[in-house]
Amino acid sequence: MVAQHSEGGWRNGAKTVAPPVAALVLVALEHGHVFLADSPTVILVSAILLLTSVFAAVHHAEIVALKVGEPVGSILLALAVTAIETSLIVAAMVGSETGDNSLARDTVFSAVSIVLNGVIGLCLLVGAARYREQGFRIHGTVSALSVLATLAIVCLVLPNFTVSRLGPQYSPTQLIFVGVLSILLYGVFVFVQSVRHRDYFMVDSDAVEEEALAPPSGAVTAFSGVMLVVSLASVVLLAETLSPALEHGIRSVGLPVSFLGVVIAALVLLPESVAAVVAARADKLQISLNLSLGSAIASIGLTIPAVAAVSLYLGKELTLGLDAEGMTLLILTLFVSTLTLATGRATILQGAVHLVIFGVFLLFSAVP
Repeated sequence: MVAQHSEGGWRNGAKTVAPPVAALVLVALEHGHVFLADSPTVILVSAILLLTSVFAAVHHAEIVALKVGEPVGSILLALAVTAIETSLIVAAMVGSETGDNSLARDTVFSAVSIVLNGVIGLCLLVGAARYREQGFRIHGTVSALSVLATLAIVCLVLPNFTVSRLGPQYSPTQLIFVGVLSILLYGVFVFVQSVRHRDYFMVDSDAVEEEALAPPSGAVTAFSGVMLVVSLASVVLLAETLSPALEHGIRSVGLPVSFLGVVIAALVLLPESVAAVVAARADKLQISLNLSLGSAIASIGLTIPAVAAVSLYLGKELTLGLDAEGMTLLILTLFVSTLTLATGRATILQGAVHLVIFGVFLLFSAVP
């Protein structure tokens, strides 16, 4: 669900305009051979601009989304985030020295683990530490979790057990079918969350605030629309530039190549994660869960079909099935999340449990 802001909160400051523009200038200078793309200074500046451009893209997408209303707004915001994630994955896949075809799997699995264990665990811990106990609506959270669990199992576990293609991969026909179903299921979720059963994902105070806040003006929306395109373009171009350096850096510190998926997922989820933790600290756990679960669902429901389409177009294999270690962590994560989100109340204990699982995920991501 798109976060609501006042007109004053939608002002496009320099921090949401300068980074994407600077990124495009830097890329132009690199292609003009004014700077060397593999220079440590250029790599550092590019990484900073990539991070800030992601925040800028999400900010401008939220402005346009609020103006156009629901459910189009949520879909637009999800498409913007998916474009960022897909561009990072495809750039890394194409520029990979090893020709790794499992990056989409690693990124999506990382996104699910980061959201359900890291972000939600931190939100529960921060909120419960300050307010002792926080409540949320069971109907909305359980509905979102059921969609997320279905997408995760179909996309990340089921490929291990098919026989039409050797290895943890879908055949082209299966891949197309699963991609279409993922998009359809995501569309139904957005419709339910934004239109049909919107009250499942809101608390009474949310409705009052929503009515009191005015959408951004036409001028602000138009400017953000242009800046959204600029921001997305800068992210795509910087991802292409940084991909080889990032893979080399991960290898140089002794981490497996699959850890690149963790980095991409963390980068893409960072804006929504920060907003979720801030909401939990303000005693708005329902908003935290909406942001977190919505991000994870979009990460699977839209990113997998997009990457699948690119892989089919390029004629590249796409490995989706998790290994035994990953499947165990995924099932544990979904099981514990079901126990947590089915109660309607959360304490510091649930937050600690989720963070412990997140720590285990990070450990085995770095040391398989």
